[in-house]
Amino acid sequence: MGNNNRQMTLGAMMYFPAGEHISSWRHPESDAAGLLDFNYYKHIVQTAERGKFDMFFYADELYVWDRFESGIVQSNSIRPEPFTLLSTLSVVTEKIGLAATVSTTYNEPYHIARKLATLDHLSGGRAGWNIVTSQTDEEARNFGKDKHLEHENRYGRAGEFVDVTQGLWDSWEDDALLFDKESGNFADKDKLHNLDYKTSEFSVRGPLNVSRPPQGYPVLIQAGASEAGKELAAASAEVVFAPGSAFGPFGTVEDGVQLYEDIKGRLAKYGRSRDELKILPGFMPIIGRTEEEAAERLAIVEDLTPEKLGLDLLSHYLGQDISGYPLDEPLPFVPQLEGFNQSKSNLARIIQLLERENLTIRQLYKRINSRGVAGTPSQIADQMEDWFVSGAADGFNIMFPHLPGGLDDFVDLVVPELQRRGLFKQDYTGTTLREHLGLTRPVNRYSTVQTS
Repeated sequence: MGNNNRQMTLGAMMYFPAGEHISSWRHPESDAAGLLDFNYYKHIVQTAERGKFDMFFYADELYVWDRFESGIVQSNSIRPEPFTLLSTLSVVTEKIGLAATVSTTYNEPYHIARKLATLDHLSGGRAGWNIVTSQTDEEARNFGKDKHLEHENRYGRAGEFVDVTQGLWDSWEDDALLFDKESGNFADKDKLHNLDYKTSEFSVRGPLNVSRPPQGYPVLIQAGASEAGKELAAASAEVVFAPGSAFGPFGTVEDGVQLYEDIKGRLAKYGRSRDELKILPGFMPIIGRTEEEAAERLAIVEDLTPEKLGLDLLSHYLGQDISGYPLDEPLPFVPQLEGFNQSKSNLARIIQLLERENLTIRQLYKRINSRGVAGTPSQIADQMEDWFVSGAADGFNIMFPHLPGGLDDFVDLVVPELQRRGLFKQDYTGTTLREHLGLTRPVNRYSTVQTS
């Protein structure tokens, strides 16, 4: 299957600062109070680099989830700002890519182009951008709106937002800066370009006041699995975080292959080849040195979320309050995607789950919350190998039940197993995130192509 030298790409993901799970902060091994302590993040990102992860990925949101009281009382709602965080982490690492979520709905392209270009320069070419359109009214209310933008409009804006930022990154050609002290010429004016972008959505003249990033463009990541999300990914993304937990309750290898082929099959119409996009399903391994220990660790994770919070989270995903229904009976209605304006991919996974199994409300909220797969290091590696070799993944976005310990375990126990099997690199061969991912550096649109 495929070439035998193919190796996995691995991302280390932080969704909540204490781990993937909404209640990770309660895990007996998590450092709940570390979430605004630089040394906490430093340990995590240095551990990921020791494990040769291609990137550290920090997921971000722009609101406190206060739709339900439990969101404040029982779930973690503190998140450091990503550019400040990644800039500090770039100083204490050398090779690992540094990526974060940045919303195209509640930002302006010039700001984001500038911040990402700066991060790319300061980190020596290691910046990545997870493009999201945001998904809640809570976020909208922090930015002068009562309601969130409609799904299609969000993706239309996102596509243009990416076009503008890429145009701004091309403002300066690679050799535009002269620094010629003798002549007094700082830059070559013929190698600086205004973007002059004007549509009903954006009006951006340019140029950017940061020179072209080391990677040309920071690596573009996308995670939406809706129809609009898959099209945006095929048009411009270089990494897709496919829905996860891939092997947990939400899918089989066959589902993975189907989504993989669906997205890769869209690339040709945008003039792109299949290897210009890496697809990384999300995966939360719960690692035990024995099967018994793995089962015990899974049980801890499954019991972390208080019932009230679990039900409120399910209500959030469904877009309607279900707290009044009997817990030990199935949902009294069938969820509908039509007209839904939050995360369509989350709702689609719930619908798919309910089509396969007749779950009570209690079983459903527990299932959605504990997305982990428990096993020994070799069992975890077996599952990853199965997905990788079957053509369902180019690698994985690894999520952790608790931090920092869940990452420590993965680096100490699973990475050596993957390396032994020849599925994962022994060491970094490049220095930029593009090099780690085997992606080419984009040519500046204004450059006159030199034939050598």
